[in-house]
Amino acid sequence: MRAEDLRHDRLMRLPPVLRSGFRPFFFAAACWALGVTALWVGALSGRLELPTHMDSLAWHRHEMLFGFLGSAIAGFLLTAIPNWTGRLPVAGGRLALLFALWLSARLALLFSAHIGAVAAVILDVGFPAALAFVAAREILAAKNRNVPIVIVLGLLTIANGLDHAEALGFDVNPGLGWRAGFALVLMLVSLIGGRIIPSFTRNWLAKQGVRKGLPGQPGPFDMATLAMSGAALAGWVAAPDAKLVGALLVIAGGLHAIRLARWSGLKTIRDPLVVILHISYAWLPLGLLLLGASAFVWSIPASSALHALGAGAMSSMTLAVMTRATLGHTGRPLVADRATQLIYLLVTLGAVLRVAAPVLPFDYLRSIAVAGTMWGGAFLLFACVYGPKLLGPRPDGRP
Repeated sequence: MRAEDLRHDRLMRLPPVLRSGFRPFFFAAACWALGVTALWVGALSGRLELPTHMDSLAWHRHEMLFGFLGSAIAGFLLTAIPNWTGRLPVAGGRLALLFALWLSARLALLFSAHIGAVAAVILDVGFPAALAFVAAREILAAKNRNVPIVIVLGLLTIANGLDHAEALGFDVNPGLGWRAGFALVLMLVSLIGGRIIPSFTRNWLAKQGVRKGLPGQPGPFDMATLAMSGAALAGWVAAPDAKLVGALLVIAGGLHAIRLARWSGLKTIRDPLVVILHISYAWLPLGLLLLGASAFVWSIPASSALHALGAGAMSSMTLAVMTRATLGHTGRPLVADRATQLIYLLVTLGAVLRVAAPVLPFDYLRSIAVAGTMWGGAFLLFACVYGPKLLGPRPDGRP
């Protein structure tokens, strides 16, 4: 029997949800994004007291960054790494154990006021460490060039630990852990977005018969943009209020805006699956510009900049990738139906309202609640529409 047939037979014996990493982790990411949002809005309004040892804001921030986005990153990497390396995907028992670690960490941290912080911290820091180990094993075994991804996962593990250390009362620079994690995820958005957006755009335009002005592969300008972004974000992690850091962030935002303009996004307006990638990436320069400007202009709240980057860039890019990857890897046409388009609309409107909430002439808490409802509604709709695709078999009978 050929190796390909053996691989097919092995995967077909597994439940569909355990055949590839994107299946459990994408579904869980959507469910947890919705859950964290609902719990945070309840805590913010005073109607709910969270049973965690962290204060409610710290828990919300940590779970959005290391819980929700941690699951989405795991799903993406566990699906991309076999394509990079040519090795078999992490599936079956190994995938189940990794997912169980993520899930137990979420529950342990939420109920850590009752079960104790130590167990929650061990489980929570253990998940990105385990993911980094799995990624390193696969990438190094194949001598693949994506070793920097492993380094980023290792740094995310350290950032997670620092965030916990602060919550436990250790002498840690306030906010160092979550800012480091935030910066690392933004660098992943910059790096991975810079690969997939011009590639998917070029492929779609070529199918439409466009031969001129196609976006090219990353070049020196892209490398300079990433280098400036890394320097600016590293400065922000260490000294978020420094005026020099603010200037670097503004420069980085401007470079990302130019980078985005070079990818011909306006030409893809007829394909929601492609144009949402451009819209998602547009939040990155906007957020960096706002974050940098907040160091100079008191009327620009840093919270709006952070939500442009978090609720905007990170979250909409996550949904853009999860919808496209789910369709492609479950053997379905790469077409955004009306439900998918509504997902994109809700997450975008939710992010816009959350970013603008501090300056709107409406009640602040009500604006946040409406924004959270829209944003959370996008993930609820994803779970409802894409859940059966993620948890069930492919329609073509392949693994």
